[in-house]
Order: sequence, then C-alpha cells, then structure tokens
Amino acid sequence: MGAVLVLGICSLKGGVGKTSVTLGLASAALARGVRTLVIDLDPQGDSTVALAPEPADDALDVAAVLDSPGYDTIRRAVAPSGWSPEGLDVMRGSEASARHDGVDIPTQNVGRLSEILSMTTGYDLVILDCPPSLGGLTRTGLSATDRAIVVAEPGLFSVMAVGRALRTVDEVRRAGASQLQPLGIAVNRVKTRSVEQEYRLEELRTLYGPLVLSPVIPERAALQQAQGAAMPIHAWPGAAARVVAYAFDQILDRALRAPR
Repeated sequence: MGAVLVLGICSLKGGVGKTSVTLGLASAALARGVRTLVIDLDPQGDSTVALAPEPADDALDVAAVLDSPGYDTIRRAVAPSGWSPEGLDVMRGSEASARHDGVDIPTQNVGRLSEILSMTTGYDLVILDCPPSLGGLTRTGLSATDRAIVVAEPGLFSVMAVGRALRTVDEVRRAGASQLQPLGIAVNRVKTRSVEQEYRLEELRTLYGPLVLSPVIPERAALQQAQGAAMPIHAWPGAAARVVAYAFDQILDRALRAPR
C-alpha cells in the first residue's frame, strides 16, 4: 500500500455499535494482512477491552499521548493486540481521555492527533474509534481522519443523528482538515424481515444515496460472541460469522479504494 489511510469511525448517537464496526474492520484488515493500528479515543475503552492488548508495567494510554505527544509516550501507549502478535496494534484507551473531550479545547490541541500520527510508523491503516458525541475527542479524531464512517442503525433516532454527524464532518473539513471526506454510512444491526427497519433503510438511501455503504451489517449473535471471547469475527466459526465478516470485508474494500 501507499500512504497510510486513516479511518475515523464516528456516530453522534450512542448504542449503534460504533465500536463493533471498529472491531469488524480491524478484523477484516488483520485477515487481509493490512498492518493496522486501532486508536481508542472513546473514554469507555471498549475497543481496548475487546482487542486485549498485552499488559506492560510501564504502559500508558491515549490520554497520556494527547497530554504529551512524543516517541516514548507513543511507544508505551501502543501494544500488540491479543488477537495477533503481529499485524494489529492498539493505542490503549481509558477514562482519562475524557479530560480532552471538552467542547472548548484549544485549537492547537485539535490538531494534536495528526502530530501523533506523523510519529507512528509501520502501518498501512489507522482506525480511530471516536466517542459517540461531539466533543473535543471526536473533533480531534476527525481532524486527523482521511475518510469518516458514520455508524447508524435503521431506527428513527439513529437516522436523525446521521445528518448531524455528516454536518460535523463537513464543519471539521472546512475548519482546516482539508483531507477529510465522508466514506459513507455503515448501517449496523440490521434484522431480517423487519418492516420498520426496511422503512428506515429506504429512508437513509433516499436521503444519502451512494453514501449508504453496501452491504449493510446484519444483526448476528456471532459478532457479540466473538467480541466477548476477544477474537476477531473472521476467526469465529460458523456461517453467521462468515456473513458478518463478508460485510466488513466489503466496507474495508471501499475504504482502501478511496483516493487519497
């Protein structure tokens, strides 16, 4: 691959499976041999828990890196994922990152993650798991992002939040992140034979056309089971896991083909 691709996974509504999409794309990248770093910007730290990085006595986290960007802090905050000793690393998240999530953080701090990424090497792909809110961490993440994926589920309030998220992406781009573009909307937790969900899916497609990524991500227990076992969905047995893994493969394909 050429230049590193930075994917920002975001949503301005909680509970839509944003972290599940982050993990699914990380799983797809690992299966394909794409060297990947997941940066857990969400103070809940769910990506970190699921990716099970190796413990270390001198371990730091993303909050420490944002406090004081530098090669040593980055080294101590990044660890191999428990999914694989090679090919997938995680910059640990923690509750401490909430101190960077204010709405009035200094402008120079918004660009801090871009500075941090310039000091990381050896990756083809960086995936940012942003918080489900419009605070300093999401703006910081989007400012460093090349392509933003807005996660939604086919429900009324989630559909309404998509528009806010896409407006936020545009605002961050116009504020100075000229490289930032929306990759599209990943529709998650789609149930078969749900009349209400079919209606909301059609609503999303009418409103946003080709920005709605295909295929949608189906609701399958296998995804939660794999996450609970700290395993990538591509390594989980069964037909249901293969269906979900295929959806993430296709979204990753779309991302890797994006011009940059």
